[in-house]
Amino acid sequence: MASPIRRVVTGKDATGKAVAMIDSAATTVHRREELGVTNTLLWVTDSTPADLSNQEDAANRKIGVVAPPGGTIFRVVEFAPEREVKADYETRLRIFQGIGLAPEGESRDKPRNPAMHRTKTIDYALILSGEIDMLLDDSEVHLKAGDVVIQRGTNHAWVNRGNQPCQVAFVMVDAKE
Repeated sequence: MASPIRRVVTGKDATGKAVAMIDSAATTVHRREELGVTNTLLWVTDSTPADLSNQEDAANRKIGVVAPPGGTIFRVVEFAPEREVKADYETRLRIFQGIGLAPEGESRDKPRNPAMHRTKTIDYALILSGEIDMLLDDSEVHLKAGDVVIQRGTNHAWVNRGNQPCQVAFVMVDAKE
């Protein structure tokens, strides 16, 4: 089970004074046991620039993987070690295709990894803890805590070949080609 993530959200009180409006463990957590992934949603915006006047908890909603058109998503994903992933290749591929994630190009029907996908977003990824491999079309990059990836709408998959969970913070921003 993924470690809880403390989320502090600031805003202004009735007098305009800066205050912490939320200071608690994030509650929008989705675990996919068969994939070995836990996704903690921290914030979503529906436009850029973001609307600062809205006082609602922007993480208290159901949303897919990609950022809304013109918006952003901030989440932390914990990847279990690959040996703990329960589903086989075909099952994992069906799950990814079922949520609308697939790679583009010739590897679309039989990707090198069932989690290979592409989103039309620019993603800022910060490895918070552990180690992970980012698979690309014909290569891969090993990443460790403190490393940063700027993922610019290319095919990729994340594989934790280590023995410990790996937490990655992602900010996904809607993009165009």
